[in-house]
Amino acid sequence: MKKILIATQKPFAAEAVNQMKDIATAKGYEVELFEKYAEQSDLVAAVKTADAMIIRSDNATAEVINAAKNMKIIVRAGAGYDNIDLEAATANNVCAMNTPGQNANAVAELVFGMMIYIARNSYNGTSGTEIRGKKLGIHAYGNVGKYVAEVAKGFGMAVYAFDPFVSKDIMLKDGVTPVDSVEELYSTCQYISLHIPATEKTIKSINFDLLSKMPKGAVLVNTARKEVIDEDGVLKLMEKRADFKYISDIAPNCAHTFAEKFEGRFFFTPKKMGAQTSEANVNAGIAAVNQIIDFFETGNETFRVNK
Repeated sequence: MKKILIATQKPFAAEAVNQMKDIATAKGYEVELFEKYAEQSDLVAAVKTADAMIIRSDNATAEVINAAKNMKIIVRAGAGYDNIDLEAATANNVCAMNTPGQNANAVAELVFGMMIYIARNSYNGTSGTEIRGKKLGIHAYGNVGKYVAEVAKGFGMAVYAFDPFVSKDIMLKDGVTPVDSVEELYSTCQYISLHIPATEKTIKSINFDLLSKMPKGAVLVNTARKEVIDEDGVLKLMEKRADFKYISDIAPNCAHTFAEKFEGRFFFTPKKMGAQTSEANVNAGIAAVNQIIDFFETGNETFRVNK
């Protein structure tokens, strides 16, 4: 009997765990739940007898993967997978997957929750602004970007997008205006919703020069990764432009500087909250279990992220 280890410092909701167990056991798999562990060394010890593993924000490091001699597949229940050492997975013949799209709506709704919060001056009793009629630029038009566009149109915003990997015809079909460059997106739109992954090319790519192109009253919304932000560049722009605001689903390393200097012009969630809804929690967990079973039963590697 193959064992699926659900290894989560930040546990799934009980509803998600129950459904994941039901699906796996009905197919003849053993499920071991390993939650709220204290040290990374605890995870290293726990994986030794697992054939498959489901993680959330947990770090599947080379040490973890090397210790898992029976491991054939690791699934990150979520879209981002930079917490998996892909080289180590490949070297150990382990298939690494994510579950794209399962938390996309949750992230998109958070985008607008934060946008309205900052537009209304954090509900501090002063007069704010409206988002209807404003131009929203979507930087990367993937699963989350599509949901953001859908919600934005409901708010009456004009929606633009840049993504060199997505056909302009798809954007146009969705009622979104495609642009030819990232510079055009930022110079056109007052609001930018950021959804790029953290890669060698994108790390610190959202910098002073790019952000300074944004129109008056600019707001940068980051529900991606903090690594893509050039924090020095953002601080420089905040100093130079009193109209610029930054809201993020993960606090930057320089959050203390924002608190000291830019009161009312920023908002950071206390921890990454994009996928923190009961619906997204259940969807991602169930998808992860089904992908593991499908991998073992049919060899399906549709969502594989390593070579």
